[in-house]
Amino acid sequence: MSEEAVKQEEQAAAPEQVAVSEAQAVMSAGDEPAKIADAAKKKGKGKSIPAGIAFVRSTFNNTLVSIADARGGVIAWSSAGKAGFKGSRKCTAFAATMVAQDAARQAVAKGMHEVEVRVQGAGAGRESAVRAIQSAGIHVTLIKDCTPIPHNGCRPRKRRRV
Repeated sequence: MSEEAVKQEEQAAAPEQVAVSEAQAVMSAGDEPAKIADAAKKKGKGKSIPAGIAFVRSTFNNTLVSIADARGGVIAWSSAGKAGFKGSRKCTAFAATMVAQDAARQAVAKGMHEVEVRVQGAGAGRESAVRAIQSAGIHVTLIKDCTPIPHNGCRPRKRRRV
């Protein structure tokens, strides 16, 4: 027999290698697959997300904007603290504008151009955040108020005496 035939017989006789999940591969072989996957995510070679949901949470102390895909996975977020505002400046309409523009720019960079806005809370930055998302180049299809309203469920705090 020739050497090639012997090699083919050895390969046929060797047991087939069982398919291993990525998690098992990481545990057995180190972090090589995870590093490759992380590098691909950082470079942004993933699919572009054309439409999503923008969650605007405007409280009396802060404004948070997170933009998610249709399944709910957050792809861009920002807050007044992240934008550099401190203390009482975080609850202003201007801070909400800057926050929404920052989050919208991140989303546009990932390919988003259409969004449904869900607003929660009674802060000063509700309307200005929605306007900032529109001005960043994202088309707003729907604006929905998701502020939780109590139906006389819990007993209120005692009245404040000044």
